[in-house]
Amino acid sequence: MDGREQPRPPRRVPAGAGTLTQMETPRRPAHPSEPQPRRPWIFGRVLAGFVVLLVIVAGGAGAGWYIRQQTLRIDTAAVLASAGPAVVRVFATTCAGTGEASGVLIDNGRILTATSAVDQPKSIVVMAPDGRIRRANLLATSADGVAILQSIGFDESPLRLPKADPDPNAERALVGYTAAGKQVVNAVGSEADPEALSQFMNAAKLGGPVVSKSGELVGLVTGDTVQASTIVALSKLRGYVAQAPSGVTVGTLGDCAQSRGPQGAIAPELQVAGTPLAQEARQLLAGYLTLENQQDFAALQALYSPKYAKGMTEAVDRNKHQTTYFFNPRITDLAPDGSSVRMAYNVMYSPEAKGAGGQNCSRLDTRFSLVRSRGKLVIDATKALGGSPACDT
Repeated sequence: MDGREQPRPPRRVPAGAGTLTQMETPRRPAHPSEPQPRRPWIFGRVLAGFVVLLVIVAGGAGAGWYIRQQTLRIDTAAVLASAGPAVVRVFATTCAGTGEASGVLIDNGRILTATSAVDQPKSIVVMAPDGRIRRANLLATSADGVAILQSIGFDESPLRLPKADPDPNAERALVGYTAAGKQVVNAVGSEADPEALSQFMNAAKLGGPVVSKSGELVGLVTGDTVQASTIVALSKLRGYVAQAPSGVTVGTLGDCAQSRGPQGAIAPELQVAGTPLAQEARQLLAGYLTLENQQDFAALQALYSPKYAKGMTEAVDRNKHQTTYFFNPRITDLAPDGSSVRMAYNVMYSPEAKGAGGQNCSRLDTRFSLVRSRGKLVIDATKALGGSPACDT
């Protein structure tokens, strides 16, 4: 070596490596201002899941509320179909009562109704929805206006009192009768949110049962008047009908010489063609029945011909009808010239009345002879057709 620096040998490059110009260098974005992709946001995922969970829970709660509301609502048509056969009409001739109400069969022929209809009775009958009539006796009454009757011969399916108290938010319905005798049903709200009874009450609905969705007896409408009507609660009814009753006293019968039934107007059903002549005859007999029930014997004289009035004086009329009440009339025949009209009807009376023979209700079939007096039809004579069998035969 001469002391001079020798050239360095070329650097060895591994086989397969590229040239320096081919070596990769760190890449930079073509546009430095362009945002870079962000990694997934974990909190956002959690928040979205929480929102979905809230929606599911809220939806489930809403569905549960809807289902509960549906279970509390009542189908009045279904209630009328299931409870209607046990709801009866109550008629009475009394010394102090109104003589008309609805009632409900509970068990062993017992019927609950309103005391206001059967206060001091001389006679009581109950009529089923199909028209069958049975006599009944007053057993007991309560201070809040519930009367317990014992019907003779009714064996219908009764309404049951539930063992458990119903949900106070469950809707209820009242089943009763109109003054014309049609059975109807009205929703009366729940125990917690009741409807005002005055908006659909009449005197004939007093004594009507308040029924649950399942067709059980959960209350009874009572009151001395329609305006004073109220619902007696299930808890009280349980005591009144228990084997060892509580809260009731033995019923008192009437001892008046002259008793009355319902005082409202009454008109016979037409079972013949409704011609002008038939309508005129119907109007005459409607006036006759209404005035007899109201015991307005002086006014009845205007409906009689002079010949008939001589025999059926005011005094005779009063003596014959001191305790009677006529109901359920039907015109079944009319002479083409209007000379006579035939009417089937029921009459109730005191079993102690003259000629009653211990009965309290009879079925009558009478032909009324008619004439014109001063241009209007009047009664000229009457003739009973057949006997007068008891209403419950």
